[in-house]
Amino acid sequence: MSAGHEQHHPYHLVDPSPWPLLGAIAGGVTALGIIFLMHEVSNVVLPIGIVLTLLTMFLWWRDVIKEAHAGHHTKIVQLGLRYGMILFIASEVMFFSAFFWAYFDASLFYDEVAQFDRLAYTGGVWPPEGLEVIPAFDLPLLNTMILLLSGCTITWAHHGLLTGDRQSLIQGLIITIVLGIFFTLVQAYEYWHAAFTFDGGIYQSAFYMATGFHGAHVIIGTCFLIVCLFRSLKGHFTPEQHFGFEAAAWYWHFVDVVWLFLFTFVYFFFGKA
Repeated sequence: MSAGHEQHHPYHLVDPSPWPLLGAIAGGVTALGIIFLMHEVSNVVLPIGIVLTLLTMFLWWRDVIKEAHAGHHTKIVQLGLRYGMILFIASEVMFFSAFFWAYFDASLFYDEVAQFDRLAYTGGVWPPEGLEVIPAFDLPLLNTMILLLSGCTITWAHHGLLTGDRQSLIQGLIITIVLGIFFTLVQAYEYWHAAFTFDGGIYQSAFYMATGFHGAHVIIGTCFLIVCLFRSLKGHFTPEQHFGFEAAAWYWHFVDVVWLFLFTFVYFFFGKA
């Protein structure tokens, strides 16, 4: 780099990138495909949206990793990345708060809600009268144990990274990924055998929206951890510079906490033990 173009600041001026636009398109196509699916319309929109989303993740993360190896992620840049991740998780908290509030509103004021929606009629009780809900101390309790254990294993992996124990880092990541996949399979089995469907009423809609979006976050977090595993195998992370792993760990702990709220209020407190 010539002296006239030498960088005299610790910030990273990102090159123009097409991935934010591609990501927005992928998100829109995926959302449209999900809407078609909910209306039982056979379509190829959802698979296309999923493929575009995965492609965006791969290409965008590839560029970010290249930037890190090029030395662009200085301490001040890493600080900005941490603030960005914190704000992202805060936005996710508000996202799930909306679903929790919808559930609480319907459960506490079901008579008022029923005045505006015939499907919201509950028979004066919550969960709605005659509905066979999922027992809390069945598969939901198993999934709670799985996620709590995964929180321990990701912390073990983080500790291994900070202390330079690469074996603990890799083993902890592998176990966490396996637990994340196991959680997803258990929830899919639970959905498959549930006695109610998404369009059966307000309880059913709120239940599937809250637990379904959480399940989607588990899948996303698992993908995040798989990327971290491949990067760990290649030796990308060091005790001094490992924000990619740190962001994944924060995200995974957030997923754990949301599930604890779901288990407590949706399955146990307002459900059936």
